[in-house]
Amino acid sequence: METTVAKKIWTEKELMSLPENGYKHELINGELVMVPAGMEHENIVIKLSAALERFVSEHRLGAVFGSNAGYWMKSGNLRCPDVSFISKKRLQGFKRPSKGFFKGSPDLSVEILSPSDTMENLHEKIVEYFENDTKLEWVINPEEHVVLVYHSPRPDKLLRSSDILNGEDFFTGFTFPVSELFVEL
Repeated sequence: METTVAKKIWTEKELMSLPENGYKHELINGELVMVPAGMEHENIVIKLSAALERFVSEHRLGAVFGSNAGYWMKSGNLRCPDVSFISKKRLQGFKRPSKGFFKGSPDLSVEILSPSDTMENLHEKIVEYFENDTKLEWVINPEEHVVLVYHSPRPDKLLRSSDILNGEDFFTGFTFPVSELFVEL
């Protein structure tokens, strides 16, 4: 269940000093929203993040980030996708990733649905990512074992367990079997 904290003006320093309490923290319309993630959710994050990180590092394409990486939207919202990627081109001038949050959206945003997510909130988030120049969005649904692929705020493809997730123009040659996201223990 999402928890919200009353509206206030949050500084980046305050947001960065929030405790590691098992919640992903986002700032939406002035309210701090804390979203819990469970073990299934985090297991999917790790599987996909590890595969993307290996591929991106090997090909020197940019950087992959987890859910604590925040992105400042034009609206003033701070969005935190479960997994994200920023291209090398957009990271020019950085020797290392910033200690703070990134101004703008990631090139790739990945959201993994959790029981507390609503379709309305998810759609608002996806719209905001694309308004801020995200190029590719993957929405992973663990309940249905599917991935929705977006190139705009409307989904383009539905991938099932028998399909392959690919990196398209961002990660040419990257492939990951959708079924690997949902492997039983």
